[in-house]
Amino acid sequence: MLSNSCRYGIRAIIYIASKQQGDKKTGIKQISKDLDLPTPFLAKILQQLAKQKILKSLKGPHGGFSLLRDPKKITLLDIVKIIDGEEIFTNCLIHNTSCSYIDIKKDICPIHENYSKVRSELEVLFNTTTIYELVNNAKAGDKISI
Repeated sequence: MLSNSCRYGIRAIIYIASKQQGDKKTGIKQISKDLDLPTPFLAKILQQLAKQKILKSLKGPHGGFSLLRDPKKITLLDIVKIIDGEEIFTNCLIHNTSCSYIDIKKDICPIHENYSKVRSELEVLFNTTTIYELVNNAKAGDKISI
C-alpha cells in the first residue's frame, strides 16, 4: 500500500525523533546502518522531508538530520503526502483512476463501496497518529521495531 520510500521515511523519522536531544543531529550513515537501509536511497528520502520542513539537514562533519517540527505535530499523513502523495486516499483499488471518476460506459469498481470505507478509516488513522506516539510505542514495546 505504501511505497518502500514512504515506509523508509516513516522509519527514519521515528528513529531520528527517538534519538533527538537538544540540537544534536543524527548522521545519515548511522541511521542507514541502524535501520539497515541503503544510504543513497535514504538520503534522497530525508532530503525530500527536509525540503518540506519536516527535518532540518546540516552538512559537514558534525552534520546530520534532526526534526524541524515538534514530533507531537507531525502525523503519518504529513509524511505520506510528502513522499507518496494523496493517491492512496483517492485512487481506485482496481482501476487506474480516482474513485470520484465514474464512467457509466466502463465497469464500475466492484469493491468501491468497501474500499472507500477502509480508505477513509486509513486517512483518519494516518491523520491522528503522530510521530511522538510512534516513538513512545517503539520505546515501550520490546517487540516493536522501527
